[in-house]
Amino acid sequence: MKKNRSPSKSNRKPQSKKRQSGRRPWFWKMFIRVAAVGIVLLACWTVYLDAVVTSRFEGRRFEVPSRVYARPLELYDGAGLSSGALARELALSGYRKGDGVKPGSYRRNGGHFIISTRGFRFPDGAEPRRRLSLNIYGDRIQDFSVIQGENSAIVRLEPARIGGIYPAHKEDRILVRLDEVPPQLPNALMVVEDRKFYDHVGIAPASIARAMLANISAGKIVQGGSTLTQQLVKNFFLTRDQTLLRKGNEALMSLLLELHYEKNDILETYLNEVYLGQAGTRSINGFGLASQFYFGESLQDLGVHQIALLVGMVKGPSYYNPRRHPKRATQRRNLVIGEMEDKGLVDSSEAARARGLPLGVSAKPSYSENRYPAYIDLVRRHLARDYKEEDLRSEGLRIFTTLNPAIQYAAEYAVTDTLPKLASGKTADALEATLVITAKNTGEVVALVGGKDPQFAGFNRALDANRPIGSLIKPFTYLTALEQPDRYTLMTQLMDKSFTLEFDDGRRWSPKNYDGKERGDVPLHRALSKSYNLPAVRVGLDVGVPAVRETLRAFGVVTPISEYPSMLLGSVAMSPVTVAQIYQGLATSGFNTPLRTIREVTDSGGKALSRYSLEVDQVADPAAVHLLQYAMQETMQEGTGRSAYYSVPKELTLAGKTGTTDEGRDSWFAGFSGDFLAVAWVGRDDNGPTALTGATGALPVWSRFMAQVPQHGFSPVVPDGVNYHWVNPEKQALTDEHCDNARLLPFISGSEPTQRVSCSGTLERKIRGWFEGLFQ
Repeated sequence: MKKNRSPSKSNRKPQSKKRQSGRRPWFWKMFIRVAAVGIVLLACWTVYLDAVVTSRFEGRRFEVPSRVYARPLELYDGAGLSSGALARELALSGYRKGDGVKPGSYRRNGGHFIISTRGFRFPDGAEPRRRLSLNIYGDRIQDFSVIQGENSAIVRLEPARIGGIYPAHKEDRILVRLDEVPPQLPNALMVVEDRKFYDHVGIAPASIARAMLANISAGKIVQGGSTLTQQLVKNFFLTRDQTLLRKGNEALMSLLLELHYEKNDILETYLNEVYLGQAGTRSINGFGLASQFYFGESLQDLGVHQIALLVGMVKGPSYYNPRRHPKRATQRRNLVIGEMEDKGLVDSSEAARARGLPLGVSAKPSYSENRYPAYIDLVRRHLARDYKEEDLRSEGLRIFTTLNPAIQYAAEYAVTDTLPKLASGKTADALEATLVITAKNTGEVVALVGGKDPQFAGFNRALDANRPIGSLIKPFTYLTALEQPDRYTLMTQLMDKSFTLEFDDGRRWSPKNYDGKERGDVPLHRALSKSYNLPAVRVGLDVGVPAVRETLRAFGVVTPISEYPSMLLGSVAMSPVTVAQIYQGLATSGFNTPLRTIREVTDSGGKALSRYSLEVDQVADPAAVHLLQYAMQETMQEGTGRSAYYSVPKELTLAGKTGTTDEGRDSWFAGFSGDFLAVAWVGRDDNGPTALTGATGALPVWSRFMAQVPQHGFSPVVPDGVNYHWVNPEKQALTDEHCDNARLLPFISGSEPTQRVSCSGTLERKIRGWFEGLFQ
């Protein structure tokens, strides 16, 4: 039997080759399939990225915050303005103290100012740049003139930007067009960041390779190879994660962006998108906003040294922050100036001069997050009636408000300076205060303080602290009565005597005067000016609680009002803003004027979207209101508000009313001059007692404010149907001017007394009165 032989080597080799050749078709087939799938996936991913690029770039490229502006300051001969207030407002608007020649600068010598304005596009037209000269004497502008630019008797400064309504991602920017920026800026940017910008297709392989070699040689990242297009894609579309996937997306999207859009379009977008710093929680994006943030100047007005600094900061805004690292920033700036010189963007002398200049950065950012958070809060609530929050955050609206920075400063100072002096210990620590200021004739809210820390952006007491108003309700009770002249006049005798009401359920109510005293019969005008409780309740019960409630509603109260008699002593709760609303009607002779914080809203291009004009609605008889205004003036001269004249000039005529609740839990004062209505509240957030009255708590805050502000006294126009007569209130009769107890009171025609009483020594008194009149 023959043994089987193992195959020889020659027999095995062909079999091995056969097996190897059998594997090759399978491997290439698999490779081709995987490659095909990859190509399909890449194509799909490219289509997706293309859609992302085009939709974002073609659609809303930027979510631009709404910008909120104060009212513009009008300068003209005779305008009421102090030197300090003008200097503060110039600083608030980003003006810099200097030579007064460069736009956005001013020069001051005592009360003499030279101001170079920047100009501004207002809703009603553009205000050109001008150079102004003026003097301020006695808180009034004198010798006002335009020394350069278009002549005008009245010049509006650009309004101070007081805040904004920002996108959820907290980005902020001022959009600029490529043809608006100084040519040196994009040229310097390309010299430093991307010299082949107009030649590459979105990526620059040679630059990437050069950067890789430099980084490998240095052992760390010392050079980048990204083009401006890649930087824009990274900022505009992607995260900052350093991964291969993100890098691949960045390169692919850069190619797509270059495929679809012109170079200038990409460059303009980059100028508006690049990250250049941080302002609190907001990021500073784009050169337009960076120019304002770091220099307080328009981008068009920047010098070479300022342009070079901003371009240099692109590499690292935090690392080269000129406020935190001035030496480092200066070195980087000078390096950029050198690059600009090498490429012929500036000549050697200009470069040398630019290197020798200081950074030129303003000491503080030109504006903060929101300068006046309580006021901005009220603005947002008013805007919510007409605009969606999404539009406010992203459409770049320009919101022109009624805020007066000088008045706001005085209001904040009145609160912060006065409040610590009202109490001591734990009570002082717990005290809070609010102040609401409106223009008397228009209802424009010109200032608002939400608490003892005006910069606190939390609980806004001016809007949300609904507290019992105490005796602030009494003018509305007496107004309801005075609208019945056949029953009530200022001279009507009221009973200041205690009584008890018994309700159907057996409960009893016995109101008392604050001091616990009773005075018998008192005239109505004195009962109001001295704020006696018992006469006020008697009058309110006589005219009817529902009638008083309807008066309050007519003047602007929309919240529920109690029908219990205790409402007549102010148990009804209101916010300080609501109190300002109802007292506005008393200041304007019975015309309900809705409070306004906004004058106009425009889109980002200046097109008017909404105008908020003055609205008035007559809700009370002007004759009856005039009588009430007389009693409120008496409150300031003889009644519970007389201590105001410890601070306020005696010649300034005022009208007002104090308000106090039990145990001093709420201290109120509301009053007005010829120009302003102010409402002050002092109390505790926990509703604890303070031992303060309206006269010892809120009135000092109110008076401190009034003493700071140039204004006119309250001088009401006597309406038709009102006549003044000399009367003797005790005898309820007409009398002569120089008789004892004679008082000049206004009466609605037909309601004056019919009886007359004379006095002895009439001739002697007349002669004496004539001589007294010579010296008054």
